[in-house]
Amino acid sequence: MKTPKPRKLKKRVFRSWITSTVSISLVLVMLGALLLILVNAGRLSDYVREQIGFTLVLHEDVREVDVIRLEKVLAATDYVKSTRYIDKETAARELTDELGEDFSGFLGYNPLFASFDVKLFAPYTSADSLLLIEKEFLEFPQVKEVYYQKDLLAVINENVSKISIFLLIASGLTGFIFMSLINNTIRISIYSERFTINTMQLVGAARSFVRKPFLRRGLLLGIYGALAANTLLISTVFVFRNELGGIVDVADLKILGPVFLLVILLGVAISYISTWFAVNKFLKMKFDELFY
Repeated sequence: MKTPKPRKLKKRVFRSWITSTVSISLVLVMLGALLLILVNAGRLSDYVREQIGFTLVLHEDVREVDVIRLEKVLAATDYVKSTRYIDKETAARELTDELGEDFSGFLGYNPLFASFDVKLFAPYTSADSLLLIEKEFLEFPQVKEVYYQKDLLAVINENVSKISIFLLIASGLTGFIFMSLINNTIRISIYSERFTINTMQLVGAARSFVRKPFLRRGLLLGIYGALAANTLLISTVFVFRNELGGIVDVADLKILGPVFLLVILLGVAISYISTWFAVNKFLKMKFDELFY
């Protein structure tokens, strides 16, 4: 016994729904990932800059009370993010671990000095700011010398500017491609029902009446696709939260919340607008044109 045609039609429509929803979800996942990259691009550049800091080499005869005083002064400044005091013994131990042998035993004494590793906030890592901060550090009586990787910071600052421009251009092109993919998915799903649209017009249905169920379906596709995309994005960010530490904070709703909300709005808006134009196209076509 053959399966009734209405049941076949329902299965075909259901498969079309699933295919469209999955396609839109995958595109919105990529769009959401792009938004996360854009939102966190500034945070990523700050993260890189803040990993490079100053080394303040202290005088050999500096007293412990002066070290504590200097540490408090550094912590109170606006530009210092973190400080780490390294005494002579710790410095010798760390260098021995790096070299793989005890150099102090060979020399008969420890030639290293106590020091502070100082990391700055990203806004103070420009070339002009670094020169001023270096001079300020050298004015402390406890400080003998100041070291920092000037060339590396210059390269980082230069590359951050180039990457920012490239990222804006690339994101614009990529965003256009993603929107086009969603638009084409909607158009293909409506193309399969072009004869239904024409039949409704032949029996006297108004264009608004014909458009209504398709627009409703477009909204639902956008909502379901966006929810599925956000679920996948949240799961991915949560699973890789350790690897993304310092770049994406899973607990920072001020960053993640707007991104997920924007994914929903874009999914709904693109699906609705694409459906509107696709249906209007077939509403204007004559019956003979539907076969081309």
